[in-house]
Amino acid sequence: MDKESRNTRRYWRISTKFVEMHLENLQLINFKNYEEAEIQLSSGINCFVGNNGAGKTNVLDAVHYLSICKSYMNVIDRQNIRFDQPFFSIQGVWHKEDAQVNIHCAVKLGSKKIFRRNKKEYEKLADHIGQFPAVMISPYDRDLISEGSDLRRKWMDGIISQFDRKYLESIQRYGRVLEQRNALLKNMSEHRLFDRESIEVWNIQLVDLGHAIFEKRKAFLDEFIPVFQKHYNAIGLEQEEVELEYKSQLHEHSLDKLLEIYERKDAQTRYSNAGTHRDDLVFKIKDHPVKKFGSQGQQKSFIIALRLAQYEWLKSHLNTLPVLLLDDIFDKLDHSRVEKLMQLVSDQFFGQVLVTDTDLERVEKIFADSHLKSKLFRVENGQIQEIGVKLSVNE
Repeated sequence: MDKESRNTRRYWRISTKFVEMHLENLQLINFKNYEEAEIQLSSGINCFVGNNGAGKTNVLDAVHYLSICKSYMNVIDRQNIRFDQPFFSIQGVWHKEDAQVNIHCAVKLGSKKIFRRNKKEYEKLADHIGQFPAVMISPYDRDLISEGSDLRRKWMDGIISQFDRKYLESIQRYGRVLEQRNALLKNMSEHRLFDRESIEVWNIQLVDLGHAIFEKRKAFLDEFIPVFQKHYNAIGLEQEEVELEYKSQLHEHSLDKLLEIYERKDAQTRYSNAGTHRDDLVFKIKDHPVKKFGSQGQQKSFIIALRLAQYEWLKSHLNTLPVLLLDDIFDKLDHSRVEKLMQLVSDQFFGQVLVTDTDLERVEKIFADSHLKSKLFRVENGQIQEIGVKLSVNE
């Protein structure tokens, strides 16, 4: 049995009995362009139609907040407060395992973000991560290909953290240790004194955390890559060899050895040149970087396949159907790719789906044959109205 077959087999040994979960109700106050809004959602497909700038994406972003504790579009919380207002509030009622769970997120200027579950505040936001998973597919996802390594690391870490609480804690601790080590390097440079004993205190912690992170990332990619390749072949227009290459200095040396190798350079540059904070993922097609050699269509297929694999990986590891958020993707895809994506939706690969689009006719046509429960909403000037027209006779 080859490596890909072994990984795929290991992946499918995970339970296929999924917990039913969907968002029933969403209430917004002073969130982005919404003064106040409340909607009752279908457990199937929910389509939000309106002009650009009307606030469709903000609805999906609010759901992302209730899932991941932060915005998909702008992670600076205070910048998501409606103009000239002192706070925003997002409240949602989730249906999970035959029970209702009320989640409330509030951000007030000058105060810390508050997250409550059934009126009880979380001690740590990390305790919420992975409880109500969601996956967004957006035109902004192209940044995963075009931007720097930090974005790709955060994407990978965000997936693993929803399943592995210990990993999330390791990532957070690693960041704090790295910050302290860099501050010490800067201080020593300013005083023109290198204190090996002081730096070693942080090296020991960095090594322990770095190796744990490296091993978890390797194990994740061993499982994830075959799932990604499967979805690329399903959504792409032709069979092509695609690859995610994990680049890490720790493939070559242990982290304690790397810190020794880079000691002089660290002292000169005043920051840490070795560690898992330097890791990257190289997206390849036909053994060439997608960023430089992939066509626009290939890059779109690559991104959608990444997100679908993310959805399937979370679905299987959390034994829960995440909410799928499709933001303004239909006019960015050719007809054949839209058809393939909608075939997955129609086959009920997904649970609850929220979709935004500018074209009412196109949305009705795309979902007319989905045979799933559905609702259609018109979004205009910060107002959301359910439309009487249904996308499916089954609602």
